[in-house]
Amino acid sequence: MSGNNRCVTVNRTTKETDISVTLNLDGKGTYNIQTGLGFFDHMLTGFARHGFFDLDLSCKGDLYVDGHHTVEDTGIVLGSAIKEAIGDKVGIKRYGQFILPMDDALILCAVDLCGRPYFNYDLSFSQYKVGDLETELVREFFYAVSYSAGMNLHLKQLDGINTHHIIEAAFKAFGKALDEATSFDPRITSVLSTKGAL
Repeated sequence: MSGNNRCVTVNRTTKETDISVTLNLDGKGTYNIQTGLGFFDHMLTGFARHGFFDLDLSCKGDLYVDGHHTVEDTGIVLGSAIKEAIGDKVGIKRYGQFILPMDDALILCAVDLCGRPYFNYDLSFSQYKVGDLETELVREFFYAVSYSAGMNLHLKQLDGINTHHIIEAAFKAFGKALDEATSFDPRITSVLSTKGAL
């Protein structure tokens, strides 16, 4: 079975951001996250902790412009790390889903690590910002992750009023769904596909 070392480091430097991500899919939920955006750090912490991923992530971005490049590029690099860490996908469940409650918020996340990017997003916020994060950037982050990782990702808001709760529930639900999708099932001896490849 594959998956002996599913820990990778991915670096990406542009004129807008300098990002380093070390991701261990088989971790314990430890984290060291510094993006310069406190609320975004808090969300990534929830993703790592509840997905049981070890995540070391640093981003130095052009925050004097705004948070867009920092958030989107972090999604690109994290998605690339997920794709690389998954490897050949032999033995993994491939699919993962979770419905996560957080007070008033109830968020559904479903993942298919099929190699084909597709993103379906249905979250709505009453606030323009939470802390230092513009709420419209939440979509940009998850879009970037899904396309860089080559995953089918659905995020649906089933209920919710408080913007903080809705966003945090989405990040945690994504962590839980991805943990399931990347976990191994001893009944799967190759890849979980009728085509024989993912």
